[in-house]
Amino acid sequence: MAYPRTVFLEDVRRIAAETAAPNADDVDRRARFPVESIDALKEIGALSALVPVEYGGGGLPFGTVAAACFELGRTCGASAMVFAMHQIQVACIVRHLDGSPWFEEYLRELAGGQRLIASVTSEVGTGGDIGRSIAAVTPGANGLCSFEKKATTVSYGSNADDLLTTLRRAPDADESDQVMVLTTGDQLTLEQMGAWDPLGMRGTCSPPFVVRAEFPAGQVLATSCRQILTETMVPVSHILWSHLWLGIATDAFDRARAFVRAQKREPNAEPPAAALRLSELLAELQLLRGEVTGALRDYEEIMDEPGRERLGTLAAALRFNTLKLAASEQAPRVCEGAMGIAGIGGYRNDTPYSVGRHLRDTMSARLMIANERIHQRNAGLLLIAKEV
Repeated sequence: MAYPRTVFLEDVRRIAAETAAPNADDVDRRARFPVESIDALKEIGALSALVPVEYGGGGLPFGTVAAACFELGRTCGASAMVFAMHQIQVACIVRHLDGSPWFEEYLRELAGGQRLIASVTSEVGTGGDIGRSIAAVTPGANGLCSFEKKATTVSYGSNADDLLTTLRRAPDADESDQVMVLTTGDQLTLEQMGAWDPLGMRGTCSPPFVVRAEFPAGQVLATSCRQILTETMVPVSHILWSHLWLGIATDAFDRARAFVRAQKREPNAEPPAAALRLSELLAELQLLRGEVTGALRDYEEIMDEPGRERLGTLAAALRFNTLKLAASEQAPRVCEGAMGIAGIGGYRNDTPYSVGRHLRDTMSARLMIANERIHQRNAGLLLIAKEV
C-alpha cells in the first residue's frame, strides 16, 4: 500500500521540528552524523519512499520527496543532505533495474530494513569529473569481481549500509566507459584517508576513503553509467539539492523576519529600515523559489512523457545544469542578506536569529559538482544546442 503523500509530509515535518531542529547545532558543532534524524526517518519508512509498492516501498511521487528535502532543510541542512543523497541513489536503482532479479530483491531488503545508501562518484585523479573513472571492475575467480577506488569524499560513508559506485566497465575500458555497482556492507572495506573538519555541511561526514569491494557480477547495473547520469543522477541531484538549499534559505529569511518583528516601534510609525531590506530579501527568496519549483515542474512533465526522450536532449542538460548554478549561488545570497538584517544577532551562534550555520551550509552548494565545471559544460553545449 502506498504511503499517503500528505501523511508522509506531516511525518517529515514532525521529525524536522522535533528531532532534526533540536540536534542541528550539535551536529554542526561536532561535525557528527545526524543519527537521530536519520533513525527517525527510518522509523516512518522514509528511506524507501521512492521504492515502488510492489517491492515494499512507499511508492511516493518524486515531487513529494523533493518537498521532504525542503522541510528537512529548514531545520538541519546535514540531515536534509543525507536524506537527499540517499534518495538519489534509490532513484538510480529504481529507474534502471532492467528486470534484474538481484536488484529487485535488494529493493525489498532496502524497504524492509531501511538500508542507507551512499555514493562513491568522486575519485583522485579525475579532477572532479564524475563522467570519468580510473578504478575499474576487475573480474576474478568464482564469478566474483572486485575494485579499489580512491575517493576524495564519501558522504556519510562510515554510516551507510551500502554503496553505489561509479567505475570503469573493465580494466582495459576507456575512462568514460563507466558502470554503476551496488555493494553491500559485508562486501566492503573502507580505509579513511583523512579528517573531516569543513566550513559547512559538517554533519554529512564526508572524508576521503579508499573503498575496496568484492562482489558478484550481477550487482553491476546493466544500463550504462552515462545514461543513468543523464536521465536520473544529474537532474535528480540538482532538483533535490536545490530544494534543501531553498529550505535553508527560507529558514534564514524567517529568522531575519522574526528579528525585524521583534523590534519595538511606535504605533502607526513607518516601517523601520530593516523591514524595507526584508522586503528586498523576500524578492531574492522568491527568485530562488521560482527557479526551484519551475525546474521540478519541468522534470515531472518530462517524466510523464512516454520514453522520456527529452531527458537526453541538450536543452534538458542545460535546464538542470542551470538550476544547480542558480540555486547554489542564490541560496547563500539570501542567507547573507538575512545576516545583514539581523546584524550581530544573526552573526552570533547563540541567538534565535543566528544564520551562521545556514550561510556556511549553503556555501558548500557551489562545490557539489563545482560550478566552474558546470559552466564549462554549459559553454560547450550552448555552441551546439539548437534550442535552450
